[in-house]
Amino acid sequence: MEQAIGPAPVTTMYPATVVPATPQSSIESVNRISAAIKDAFSAYHAEFKYITRKAKQRFEQCDWHALHSDAVARLDLYKDFVASPVKALKAELGERANDRVFWMSVKHRYTQTIADLPDFDLAESFYNSVVMRVAASSGLDPDIQYVGREFNSPLPVLEAPAYRVYRRNDTTQGLIQDILLDCHFFTHFRDLEQDSALAGDMIASYLKDVAPVQRIEMVEIARPVFYRGKSAYLVGRIHTTNFKIPLVLSLSNGEQGIYVDAVLLTEDEVSIIFSFAREYFHVEVEKPYALVQFLKSIMPLKPIAELYISLGYNKHGKTELYRDLMRHLARSRDKFEIARGDRGMVMMVFTLPSYDVVFKIIKDRFDYPKTTTRQEVRNHYHLVFKHDRGGRLVDAQEFEHLRFAKDRFSPALLDELLSVAANSVSVQGDEVVIKHLYTERRLTPLNLYVREMDPRAATEAVIDYGQAIKDLAYTNIFPGDILLKNFGVTRHGRVVFYDYDELCLLNECSFRKMPEPDDSDDDLLAEPWYSVGEQDVFPEELKTFLGLPPRLADVFMQYHGDLFGVDFWADLQARHEAGEVIAVLPYKESRRLPHAG
Repeated sequence: MEQAIGPAPVTTMYPATVVPATPQSSIESVNRISAAIKDAFSAYHAEFKYITRKAKQRFEQCDWHALHSDAVARLDLYKDFVASPVKALKAELGERANDRVFWMSVKHRYTQTIADLPDFDLAESFYNSVVMRVAASSGLDPDIQYVGREFNSPLPVLEAPAYRVYRRNDTTQGLIQDILLDCHFFTHFRDLEQDSALAGDMIASYLKDVAPVQRIEMVEIARPVFYRGKSAYLVGRIHTTNFKIPLVLSLSNGEQGIYVDAVLLTEDEVSIIFSFAREYFHVEVEKPYALVQFLKSIMPLKPIAELYISLGYNKHGKTELYRDLMRHLARSRDKFEIARGDRGMVMMVFTLPSYDVVFKIIKDRFDYPKTTTRQEVRNHYHLVFKHDRGGRLVDAQEFEHLRFAKDRFSPALLDELLSVAANSVSVQGDEVVIKHLYTERRLTPLNLYVREMDPRAATEAVIDYGQAIKDLAYTNIFPGDILLKNFGVTRHGRVVFYDYDELCLLNECSFRKMPEPDDSDDDLLAEPWYSVGEQDVFPEELKTFLGLPPRLADVFMQYHGDLFGVDFWADLQARHEAGEVIAVLPYKESRRLPHAG
């Protein structure tokens, strides 16, 4: 059973910041304001954890709609809890809100009050969110805001490790059974012994293939269960004689009880579980920093920002992303440049070659024939933010009022930004100021991928392209524009959608069969001879948008020809209307246990 081991606690150490002397008359105000921000943060995180805590019961009761409602409600918490202290501080401080020396004292005092909090990392981001809305500042000011350099020693490994330790048992089956029992579900397992035996056999078989002489010494499993959609995940790693391998047990719940659906044993498989194209987990955690460090040890290629975001702490994840970008800019010399691929009709997209992120700015005017508006584009991004992304919609982070050195932009990029996005981009002295942009993980555009990769990889991508369209439909999303250039390929070879200009809910569409022409010349007309509503979709026409060479078009038709008929879409619409939640599993069928489903 569980054994608690781990390194001794490390005291949180902050540098001795040089803070101007605060007049006695202001000390009370400094203390009160720092306390008010801390109290607002504590209230936010308490409510966040209260909603998160419900996930266990939702899973046990198979209440998938309630779990998604909780996910949406949780996303709205941050802005609401930030808005309250912002309003109060603006009213109290008046012109003093712009007193930089005053805010230096507030930050110093706030730092002292959060030093021993288990969620100190989140508390820093919350403080930044409040101060940036109250104090007038141009960009990030390290004297009055947190920029990630506040520690003068390694960040703490807090009292207890973020994981449980299970020592080697007589059998792998017994080890897995101990891990499952520690979940303490109120709902029974369908067949605990069988699940443990099957999972143990899969692990033993994998170890036999990769290192026959290895044996399991212990297993470390993250303390909380990770809930998302219709699944629960136990995440950890196996220590063998000489090396470590990841371990994820995916659990499902059905009419006969809870069962192990799949066993995942590679870094790539675990990374896909934590994909930036999926909804955020519901994970009840007291020490986010410690858990993120444990996850990072299992997925070393996964950015820290994405790990925080995957846990539902998207605001702090955005903070970590910004800090990482600033560190990267400080140690690199390459310039921002126009991103590879076809130019967007709605978005101007650029990237830094040495950094795995793209930056997207809404154009001032959209290219013909786009008729959408700027607000509609932002609404589509907001829809994706709150929707089940099903592993096929890229998560985007929204930033405002960013400043970069002008000499980090290629002349071609800067000229185009000032030409097509002057309402969002300006040059002020030696800086480029960007009012609003989105960031996403950089992907290889699918149209370039199928053109540049070998035939086997291109074939696999085209098959997954069709599956991506289907997975979106399973989550009640119609991409609108299915051109290859609007899809990208991840480092794991998965195809995801990233162009949200025409995205909508599947149930908002009217899927129709092409009418038969009344006259032999009707189909030669430049304009349709039949009426077409704004929400009408003719699946037969979708094949004209594929733009695939004949060989790959044949492959697509072989695997996904049903996409070009009305029945596929109408059936899914009926299932969504009936309230069915269709699970899109983040792993291959081969990873499922023989009895699963």
